[in-house]
Formats: sequence, structure tokens, C-alpha cells
Amino acid sequence: MSGSEPIPPIAGIKLVPHAQPEAITAVQALGRAYDDTMALLFRPFDLGLWLRLGLICLLLGGGTPTAAFDWSLGSLPGDLGFETFTGRLRDYVTEHLWLIAVFTTAGLALALIVLYLRSLFRFVLVDSILKRRVELRRAWHEARPLGLSYFRWLAGALATVGLALVAGAIAAYPYLRTAAAGGIRSAGFWVTLIAVLLVDVIAGLALAIVIMLTDDLAVPLMYAERLPLSAAWRRLARHLAAEPGAFAVYVLLRFLVAVITSVAILFFLFPLLLGLFSGAIITGALVVVTLHLLGLLWSWNPFTVALAATALAVLLGLVLVLLSVAGMPAQVFIQDYGMRFIAARAPALAALFPTADSGDSPA
Repeated sequence: MSGSEPIPPIAGIKLVPHAQPEAITAVQALGRAYDDTMALLFRPFDLGLWLRLGLICLLLGGGTPTAAFDWSLGSLPGDLGFETFTGRLRDYVTEHLWLIAVFTTAGLALALIVLYLRSLFRFVLVDSILKRRVELRRAWHEARPLGLSYFRWLAGALATVGLALVAGAIAAYPYLRTAAAGGIRSAGFWVTLIAVLLVDVIAGLALAIVIMLTDDLAVPLMYAERLPLSAAWRRLARHLAAEPGAFAVYVLLRFLVAVITSVAILFFLFPLLLGLFSGAIITGALVVVTLHLLGLLWSWNPFTVALAATALAVLLGLVLVLLSVAGMPAQVFIQDYGMRFIAARAPALAALFPTADSGDSPA
């Protein structure tokens, strides 16, 4: 999918001219997004819907990190030899180049898979908000052409920016290393160091804002009008040029909403995660103490490694479920906020929102 080649329409959506929607501000869009979120999640409350939306948001990177992740196997009583085991494993890997190549390749493949899923499920989330129901199989199938267009751009943008930053750092490193080794702290040294740091920060921030605008505003345009990403961004750029102030207010409010919802989720999740990790540590401690009472010592062998890996997988699975379900309402609200804001400037998208008196989307 390249250029402005059209993408086949979604079933049930007719691409016909629509009347210009009512113009609303970023503040008004917040109110409408709140009403949409409440109607979707609580009127009525549907546990199955919450779990399905939680799965979507999990694949979009949902969840809020907390201090509960600071718990570790070091909190268990007794000497499990965990640090020794990981040290030996690290030494073994570094001594075998083929293992490094395998882990590197696997890491890159996993990163691409995550980006691909993120790209597709962004459209699934938009579909679910507009239709007020989650139909994963249908939405997945219909979102594939759009998601592939987004995935190619996202992977290319991240790779380009990353390689550019790495190349710049490599170019500046010899000078900085020579100056530091010789004890030289000239003005050029500090200017170069600060410039490298500023470029990294500015490039990262710029890329984050572009991805945020793509997720919030360009993706709904792609969905509503079946546009590839390049065409959707051209349309979005025209709106940005026509209303720079309105979009600046949107970005500011979007940032504030993200901060407030993250703090709220953190406040809610901390005691739950703390209890979960504490329960896991107590369970591990009981196992170790029981073994000691039986005159046995914990040692790392294929059986205990498999047992520990299984327990860790179960724990991480529970944490991910908790994070995704708890963080889902905020993700739905933020996505709906962007959709409501850009829908006031895109008649095709505005026509897809459900009416006030019906939970179904228009045909």
C-alpha cells in the first residue's frame, strides 16, 4: 500500500458526502469523550466487554509502571543463588557469539511483531469505540490493510530516527572520549556534549508528538475514509495549518489528561500490585522454608528452572491482566478524545459516531 492508493471500505460504511459537522473546541471534545466512555463502559456494565477492551489496550502498550516492580527474588529468605545463576548464564551467552546473534535476531523480530500488533489494534480500538462493541475477528480482518500502512511508516520512522541518533552519537564519541581522557573541559567539549543531549531529547520528543498525533487523529481519518497513512497525514496537515491554536490547545490538554489518568491509575493499582507481589514473595518464602524444614536446599537444575519460569510467567500474566484492565478506561477515553476532536473537522468520521439515543453506529 503506497502513495494515495485507496483501501477497500469497511463493511457497513458508505463513503458518501456528509454535511460539515459542528465545530467544537478541544475542551468541548473532552466532555463528549467523557460521555462516550461512560456510555461504552458503564451503560450497562459488561465484564466481557471490559476484558476484550483490556486485551486490545494491553496490545497497545497499556498499563502503568509502579514501584511494585521493585520487588525481586532478593526478598526471599535464604540463599537461592539467583545472582550466581544469572551471572553464569550471562557469561555463557557472552562466550558464544551465535547466542548473541540469536538473541539479537529474536529481539528485533519481537519488536517488529509488537509494532505490527500495535498498529493493527489501534484500528481495532477505533472500531470498537465507534460501534460500541468489540468484534476482534472482524475488526482485525478489516484493519489489516490500514494497519499495514501504519506499521510500515512506524517501523521506518523509528528505525530512521534511531539510526540517525546513533550515527550522531558515534560521530561525537571519539572527540568526547579524547577530551575526557585528557582532562580537557573546553567550551567545545561542553557545547558538543550538550548539543548531543539536546538533539536526542528534541528528536525523541518530536517523534513522540508525531506518533501521538498519528494515533489520536490520523488513524481515525484513515479508518473513516479508508486512506493510507500518507494521505491521512496530508489531510491532517491542512487542518493543522488552518487551526494551529486549536491543535496546540488539544496537544496541551491531551498531555494533561494523560498525566492525570496515569496518576489516578497508579494510585489505584499500587495497593493491588503490592498485594500481588507480596503474595508471590510469601508463597516463594513458604516453599523455601518448607524445603529447609525437610532438610533440602534449593539448587538450580532443569526442574527448578522450569518451576521458577512457570511461576514467573503466571505472575507476569496476572500483572499484565491487571494492568490492562485497570488502564483500559484511560486509553479508551484518550482515543475517543482525539476522535471527537478531529471528527469536528472530518464529516466522514463524525457520521460514524453512534447517535445519542442509540448504542449502534450508523449504517
